[in-house]
Amino acid sequence: MPKKILITEDSPTMRSLIISTIAALGDFEIVEAANGFEALRILPQEKVDLVITDINMPDINGLELVSFVKSNPNYRSIPLFIISTEGRDRDREKGLALGADAYLVKPFEPEELQALIQRYLG
Repeated sequence: MPKKILITEDSPTMRSLIISTIAALGDFEIVEAANGFEALRILPQEKVDLVITDINMPDINGLELVSFVKSNPNYRSIPLFIISTEGRDRDREKGLALGADAYLVKPFEPEELQALIQRYLG
């Protein structure tokens, strides 16, 4: 059974880039959310193996999503990556302090994301 990855990203272009990066790895099922609110709606319905989120989104931002996922006993153990344009050390430290397992800055190297996915889901 393929591992399932939830991608939470408000930019359709960036979502497509992330999906194609993951597709190059092989057999993964992708679930898409255009914002944090959609992601929160999807989480109880789908058993996901990894969450990838942007930070800057309408409604519920990525940091709020990270905080919710990592403080909820049902989802706490799911690996979570942030991919964001927010590249300052302070932003990275905040995301990791909230419980994100990895923090990539856009534009990211596809190989870097692939290596992280293989490390956490391989």
